[in-house]
Amino acid sequence: MAAKPKQTKKSPYAADRGIPAAHEGETVTRRRFMELNALTVGGIASAAFGLPALGFAVGPMFSDTTEDEFKRVGLEADFTLEEYVPTVITIVDDASTASKTTVYLRRFNPQIDTDKFRQPYVAISNRCMHVGCPIRYVQASQRFICPCHGGIYDFQGLVIGGPPVRPLDRFRTRVQDGLVEVGPRFSVTDALDEMYRPRDPSNDLDGLWKYLYPPRPTT
Repeated sequence: MAAKPKQTKKSPYAADRGIPAAHEGETVTRRRFMELNALTVGGIASAAFGLPALGFAVGPMFSDTTEDEFKRVGLEADFTLEEYVPTVITIVDDASTASKTTVYLRRFNPQIDTDKFRQPYVAISNRCMHVGCPIRYVQASQRFICPCHGGIYDFQGLVIGGPPVRPLDRFRTRVQDGLVEVGPRFSVTDALDEMYRPRDPSNDLDGLWKYLYPPRPTT
């Protein structure tokens, strides 16, 4: 029976293992040490840039709408089918005037409204979907007009002129004890058939764009 070859223990020293440029007594060469340092610093830098971007894209997927996000804006009698009423709501409490926004509000009219959102009121944002300028509603022409770059929207907030890439954003609405309440904002496409998580102005939602432009973080 042949004897098993004797196994020799590998030396922990780089020079004994025949590593080029190794000095006696070194367990790691200077070159290898610098490589490890460079990889560590590169990994930290990549995480510093990558993790915030990942959180921006994925974070809104785990945020839920709460009942407290609805704000009372008036009595049902304050609003009609034919005319928008500008109403100022506070998005974040105790955050000064920066947390306020204007909403154009009217009753849902089944004879002219084509959206499929099943909301009792139509609540349209005053933020233009080009670069975010404040728009205003002109009752005489029944148009929303942006004074910055000539964006024009029809009575339902659909783009009919200028550079905006999509219709005006909307807000959820409901009625509680005879009071009209406005809730979270959502983005829409020309089809007016689906509520999208809010996107920033200039972000298109059709086709692959809805995957390339992530929802904005919640306040």
